[in-house]
Amino acid sequence: MARTGRPGMSRKQKVELWQRWKAGETLSDIGRALGKHAGSVFGVLIAKGGIAPAARLRRAGALDIAEREEIARGMAVGISFRQLARDLGRAPSTISREVARNGGRRRYRPSRAEERASRQALRPKPCRLATDPDLCAVVAERLESRWSPQQVSGWLKATYPGRSEMQLSHETIYRSLFVQARGVLKRELLAHLRSRRIMRRGKTASTTGQTRGQIIGAVSIRDRPAEIEDRAVPGHWKGDLLSGARNSHIATLVERRSRFVMLVRVGGKDSGSVVEAFVRQVGRLPQGLMASLTWDRGTELAFHRRLTLATEVAVYFCDPQSPWQRGSNENTNGLLRQYFPRGMDLSGLSQDDLDAVALSLNTRPRKTLGYRTPADTLNEAVALTG
Repeated sequence: MARTGRPGMSRKQKVELWQRWKAGETLSDIGRALGKHAGSVFGVLIAKGGIAPAARLRRAGALDIAEREEIARGMAVGISFRQLARDLGRAPSTISREVARNGGRRRYRPSRAEERASRQALRPKPCRLATDPDLCAVVAERLESRWSPQQVSGWLKATYPGRSEMQLSHETIYRSLFVQARGVLKRELLAHLRSRRIMRRGKTASTTGQTRGQIIGAVSIRDRPAEIEDRAVPGHWKGDLLSGARNSHIATLVERRSRFVMLVRVGGKDSGSVVEAFVRQVGRLPQGLMASLTWDRGTELAFHRRLTLATEVAVYFCDPQSPWQRGSNENTNGLLRQYFPRGMDLSGLSQDDLDAVALSLNTRPRKTLGYRTPADTLNEAVALTG
């Protein structure tokens, strides 16, 4: 059975999360630094649209916890509000209101009063577009016409010179789109943005040093030896990622000759996490049982050379826009959706959970194998070649 739930993040962890996100780190990198799954990081980010919430600030002159504790101690021994005010250098009305709004003399607790004050501290101002429906309609109309937020902002400035009430920054438009809590601009308008992002990245975010969109030294599937193409011998595998909710993933490996399946728990979608998981998985196999691996064009295996150096497994890549080259993966992923429906959070699954599902698949008869099982077919092929 899959484990459900996971511990939340402390305030300190969330502060670090937002700092790392603003610096351009990936979900997986942030998760490893915090000791959390990438899906947990994604959940925190998406709830705020990728925009770090403003720090809550206490107004100057507000009571602090030490003063609240002094009020509680004073009331316990019968000191009057006026005397407490003199002792603290406060107005008597300040003490009176503080006690009244937090349960009165009998129920006043300094810790609860401090928590309430923190919740009330300097809430963000209402969004400009929330308070001006006419301006909101103008902005929405331009976004539906596929204008970028920066173009909308610039056009407003040029069209309504001297009218500050009809002008706003492109960052305000982005915030209205990405921060779900505001709900001023319809979320459907995100589909009209060129980037199609679902949350905002910081200005300093960078892909420098990351492997997005590039696989250095990739060897095409067309350059595989003939023995791999005709499924003549076992030991040649195809791989893919199966995705779930909250940015969770598991890796699927299918042996081409027998259709034998292995499922691998990965710590994230980044190439470092995937390659590390594969090295561990290959180490569990008998020597030589994985001679090659063919992967989709995704950059999850951008660090394929590390895998080859650690395991001697040759790695090949499918051609772009060539789904017919990965039929085994598509078929296997379809079977796996019986166990892992779309929208399921895969991050709570242990490797034992995945091994149990793989065993179920490998002991089911397959039409393409003449209704023999993948496990029996692989064992027979290994025995013949051994």
